[in-house]
Amino acid sequence: MDPDKRKAGKIGGARRAELLPADRRADIARRAAEARWGLRATHKGSFQQQFGIDVDCYVLDDAQKSAVISQRGMGEALGLYRAGNAITRFVSTRAIAKIAGAELIAKFENPVKFQWGTGGAEAPPSTVHGYDVTLLIDLSNAIIAAESAGELPPQHAKVAKQAHIIVGASAKSGIKHLVYALAGYNPTAEEVIAAFKLYVQEEAKKYEPEFPSELYTEWYRLYGIPVPERGKPWHFKYLTVNHIYVPLAQSSGKILELLRAHKASGGDRAKKLFQFLNDIGARALRMHLGRVLEMAESSSDRYTYERKITQRFGGQQELDLVVPMPKTEPIQAADLPLFENLETKEAAN
Repeated sequence: MDPDKRKAGKIGGARRAELLPADRRADIARRAAEARWGLRATHKGSFQQQFGIDVDCYVLDDAQKSAVISQRGMGEALGLYRAGNAITRFVSTRAIAKIAGAELIAKFENPVKFQWGTGGAEAPPSTVHGYDVTLLIDLSNAIIAAESAGELPPQHAKVAKQAHIIVGASAKSGIKHLVYALAGYNPTAEEVIAAFKLYVQEEAKKYEPEFPSELYTEWYRLYGIPVPERGKPWHFKYLTVNHIYVPLAQSSGKILELLRAHKASGGDRAKKLFQFLNDIGARALRMHLGRVLEMAESSSDRYTYERKITQRFGGQQELDLVVPMPKTEPIQAADLPLFENLETKEAAN
């Protein structure tokens, strides 16, 4: 090509660029960078400090400003192994693949590849594999659906719990920030993180077991109670109330009365009593359960155990530690929460 024409073309191109709006010039520059380097991340963070899980997150410099978490982090968020391919192996299992469908599986088999780092001879940008964070919600919904259909294997119970927490917290946070956007309010980063932490804690509390399974094992042993095929034996309702809730926090049963009153005055009937405790009360319950479990494990028989309970929690009202014998055949607690059975029987008397 004629040198003069090439020079004229360059001048013309520069002049055309000057005439373009600023956002159009930025878009052209971004596309040129993507063509040369691929997608790039402009920001990086981690869930480690705020949430205690080592999950890296990024914001990409694409048109959507995609929010991305690392491939390994996706598995970590759901409680899977730390290996980078844990999430793809999990998605391909029969239970999840059946619910998720081919489109979602394909997205996990083809992670987004992008560059992170400033580049240069001494610190070239690194290539990161990740997923759009919204896929975490899609996968969590698939896990919950598999659980509801009875397709999820027992070993993935903790993964299902994480899925419920993620979906519940994200829904609450999402609707709140939609209102913020519509109202023209821009929350600070600290506000966003604090709100989501609160929602995670609220959701996690729903799935906390009220009692450690080890305590039930000790009660079976100490009281010689046969283990039923399903549910819990009727004896446990007395042990739960009289060994845990009545002496809790040296309240002489006052906390139990307040919880029942709170539930009766419009509380969610599906919730268990421990879910009506505030954070301080929940911590007191955990401490009390730990003490009772220690007493049970260190006792050779029920009499030694009950003596320890009396010595540790006595000085209140007289503790009714004796498990009464039934007048009829034992009643199975079945699927109802332990406390519900006691309240139902008392209401019937």
